[in-house]
Amino acid sequence: MLSIRDCLDYCDLTDDEVSLIAEHEGIPDVAAAQMACGLVQTPEGVLMLTHYMLDLIERASERGDERKAQLARRVCERFMSDHPLPH
Repeated sequence: MLSIRDCLDYCDLTDDEVSLIAEHEGIPDVAAAQMACGLVQTPEGVLMLTHYMLDLIERASERGDERKAQLARRVCERFMSDHPLPH
């Protein structure tokens, strides 16, 4: 049986990325990891995950939580670097 760590390593996702996805979707980290592992395999899925993270940045900025916005921005930038979208 695969652990959450195995799943994250296979998909090249970080704990922070999964946490942001879980927060956006309102689901536990384990469920977010499973969902993200599938989504990160396609350009459409990578785009969707990127939008989740950008949405969280926007929400944090709107409510004045700059610390959260900065954290989400750093995580999103790393994700986008590791999983570039095709042009």
